[in-house]
Amino acid sequence: MRLQGKRALVTGASRGIGKSIALNLAKEGAEVVVNYRSQENEAQQVVDQIKNMGSRGLAVQGSTHILNNVKAIVQTSLDFLGKIDILVNNAGILTRTAFLEIPEEEWNAIVETNLTGYFLMGQAVASSMVENAVCGSIVNVSSVLQSVTAPNLTHYSVSKAGVGMLTKQMALELAPKKIRVNAVAPGLISTDMNSKDLEKLEFRDSVLNDIPLNIIGQPEDITGSVVFLCSNKEARLITGTTIFIDGGRSLK
Repeated sequence: MRLQGKRALVTGASRGIGKSIALNLAKEGAEVVVNYRSQENEAQQVVDQIKNMGSRGLAVQGSTHILNNVKAIVQTSLDFLGKIDILVNNAGILTRTAFLEIPEEEWNAIVETNLTGYFLMGQAVASSMVENAVCGSIVNVSSVLQSVTAPNLTHYSVSKAGVGMLTKQMALELAPKKIRVNAVAPGLISTDMNSKDLEKLEFRDSVLNDIPLNIIGQPEDITGSVVFLCSNKEARLITGTTIFIDGGRSLK
């Protein structure tokens, strides 16, 4: 119960890594708002699981790259929780398209969701933390692709590289406010986002060849590091750091 009494908001938490993070924050004692964009039933199922753990949970719909939605998500979360101690920016999208074939609309959708959404949500929640004198923790879910390349993922990799620097800038400017900002950078994780790709044997073998531990991760592999970074007791001196959880992919 390392997060007993803490109140958390997790974006993109209806499935995959976000779902796993939300459930483990609740397992550690936090009350959790589960943000989702379109998967209402799945989000409510996560909330039901949180309640079954004896904690409080609420599902809140909204797109994190649209400012009016962000304001509504944060206000609804504050109305429910009273304050926000923890923000996990996780909402993201991924498409695989060759660099020469990426249309502007696809580029904008990736960057707006994966980077602009983190900025808008981070700014809004950090403002509430300052207003409520909260010594908060913000964790941005990035990707190993913030620092290495991969075919057909230019827009995604660039958006995650932006998350890496956004994390450092937020950490620098929010440190005087006693708000810590860190990131986790997963490698290849088996989720709904890439399940169809992983079903292709050729793709699976090619990506495994780039992972020294030769392991495809699960969402649960990410949550321990997130819980650790959210703990003001265990991680009180850690800010501006990215933890790579990638089976060694970043070594290459």
